[in-house]
Amino acid sequence: MEVKIKSEWLKDLVYFLVGCMIFSFGVISIIEPNEISPGGFTGIATVFNYWLGLPVGITVFVLNIPLLILQYKNFGGSFIIKTAAATFILSCTLGIAEYLLPIFKLDGILAAVFGGISTGFGLSLVLLRGATTGGADAVAKLVNKKYPHFPVGRIIMFTDLAVIVLSVIAYGNIESALYSIITIYASSKVVDAMLYGADKGKMIYVITAFPDKVSSAIYSSLERGVTRIDARGGYTGEKRVLLLCAVRIHEVGTVLRSVSEVDGAAFTIVADVGQIIGEGFKRNI
Repeated sequence: MEVKIKSEWLKDLVYFLVGCMIFSFGVISIIEPNEISPGGFTGIATVFNYWLGLPVGITVFVLNIPLLILQYKNFGGSFIIKTAAATFILSCTLGIAEYLLPIFKLDGILAAVFGGISTGFGLSLVLLRGATTGGADAVAKLVNKKYPHFPVGRIIMFTDLAVIVLSVIAYGNIESALYSIITIYASSKVVDAMLYGADKGKMIYVITAFPDKVSSAIYSSLERGVTRIDARGGYTGEKRVLLLCAVRIHEVGTVLRSVSEVDGAAFTIVADVGQIIGEGFKRNI
């Protein structure tokens, strides 16, 4: 058990280090040189750096101290240790990046899009291991705990919009604000795609007169389990069997063909599923 715990912590640190390095590259090399705000405490830190010359990494860490205390009260020891570690690593990688990484003066759109992709991807690696880097993603984690149906990326996006106002004041032009919106939006979409997108799928509902044969056909073609629910027709009052099967998007066609081959008159519904957790899909991290 102790070996497994150490292995998980090592995996956490690798994710944190790689994620923070990618995030720092996006901020220091792309976003900040083009006078764009990445949002969150990092966005505030880049503004302070522009105004006062304060180091971005140290400023991020100092701003996160009160938030770390709040997170400790809500999530307890393990989460706060992970978040403190990720926040410290981010502060270090930002500080190192300021001295070592090149800067790229790009077209505004390119800087906004690729800066957002870089920060979103880096942030996702941290969130995947059950931590945050403080700032907007920490706020998002707090909100998501109370309202799990709100996507983390979207919460981050709305939280970050407030920082845009500060960036307009600092950089003195509306273009910075508009580019910042693009950056924050791109980052939030990458976060949602990384956290949820890989496990989006479809739920297939089938009402058939041959439930056993249809179930067997689906399992034979995909090895996907099927759940049977006793149902009754609302108009006819006849007893029916409702089959439920969760599949990945690319597997829908195979299921539909299997159902059609057994029962061409089957009533089939295909519905979107935001995330599937369980055997054959995503495991809880």
